[in-house]
Amino acid sequence: MSARGKLCLTGATALVLSLTGGLMGPATAQAAPDPARRTLPAGDGWGSAGTGTTGGAAAVASRVFTVTTWEEFRAALEVPGTEPRIVKVTGTLNATAAGCSAFEAPGYDFARYLADYDPAVWGLDTEVSGPQEDLRAASAKAQGQAIKAYVPANTTIVGVGGGAGIVGGSLQIQGVDNVVIRNLTVESPLDCFPQWDPTDGATGAWNSEYDSMVVYGSTHVWIDHNTFTDGAHPDSSLPRYYGEVYQQHDGELDIVRGADLVTASWNVFADHDKTLMIGNSDSAGATDRGKLRVTLHHNLFRNVIERAPRVRFGQVDAYNNHFVVPATGYAYSLGIGQESQLVAEKNAFTLPAGVGAGRILKKWKDAPVTTAGNLVNGRHVDLLAVHNAEFPGEVLRGGAGWTPTLRGRVDVPQAVPGLVGHRAGAGKDC
Repeated sequence: MSARGKLCLTGATALVLSLTGGLMGPATAQAAPDPARRTLPAGDGWGSAGTGTTGGAAAVASRVFTVTTWEEFRAALEVPGTEPRIVKVTGTLNATAAGCSAFEAPGYDFARYLADYDPAVWGLDTEVSGPQEDLRAASAKAQGQAIKAYVPANTTIVGVGGGAGIVGGSLQIQGVDNVVIRNLTVESPLDCFPQWDPTDGATGAWNSEYDSMVVYGSTHVWIDHNTFTDGAHPDSSLPRYYGEVYQQHDGELDIVRGADLVTASWNVFADHDKTLMIGNSDSAGATDRGKLRVTLHHNLFRNVIERAPRVRFGQVDAYNNHFVVPATGYAYSLGIGQESQLVAEKNAFTLPAGVGAGRILKKWKDAPVTTAGNLVNGRHVDLLAVHNAEFPGEVLRGGAGWTPTLRGRVDVPQAVPGLVGHRAGAGKDC
């Protein structure tokens, strides 16, 4: 079917289509609207609550920008005013095209850094300090200033055509309302200057900055049909220093610090370690309690190690997602944290041999969780029961204490792998 003739199917119609392989008559389908002016449908997750999420759908012609470079992209976001705006991304925007050397502070020398803070010299009891650490921090600050793009209120960012995306950038949705981000392939920023922390764990660790996308203190955000990936720099390609992975990635999506009313739908989160965090601190109750209400539906989490998501405080509704668990390195999928109220229903999990279903849940703090109607390798499994049986020292409580009412289409879990596999991610928006 041509792009012009593409049909957007309702929940029931799409389910029938996926199960039968047939095409319903025109009375059950409607022509897809302009992707740049799509708004979050009523009732589609927490992002639809209250005033809903429309982004820049109502933008006048003078506030519609088409960009082909990172510099043009940031300039379009910096145009003054909070009137609706649309930023159309064509091709791939590279935020670090000049390379890491462009951010280095004069005098910074990584070989010298390694020599100065070698555990055999510095030890493991004290955080690093001194000239090379100061220069590393200055270099990291320069990179942060270059790769962060701040998204204003009432904005839609949408990829146009095939292959639209961002490499090495970090989208900051900070302290604003009403943002839509759709149809982008977002390759995780590669931190050029990770910090060595000898006190992190028994043998120290490298810690990195820069999430692909951060929702910080913002409301009414719709993140839809994007692909988040490590792209050309998977963790397996990263070197090791001091015996530890030189970790240059942080998260793919973080929703933190009082963010609220977010719907993330039909995205792909792939080949990453610490993937999606909702609430970033146990001590952030003053800002996060009663907020961090997030809906995750019809997303594909493929070969991610952990945090899919990890939740603190929020009422999070995770349904109709497909989790394809990696054969090696897997930690968990759903992290139960401080005062969280996670509802996980009608999801599908594909586990490799040797990975038990009890590992899908991870208890970080005592908090209730609702799990119902989930499939593991095609069979109904009580995730809570199998977790508690497999980890008797980390028993979780059932009953999240709330019932989601803001759900758009809800599919039977048997249909989820096929639907999500074919329709989630950039370039597949409907």
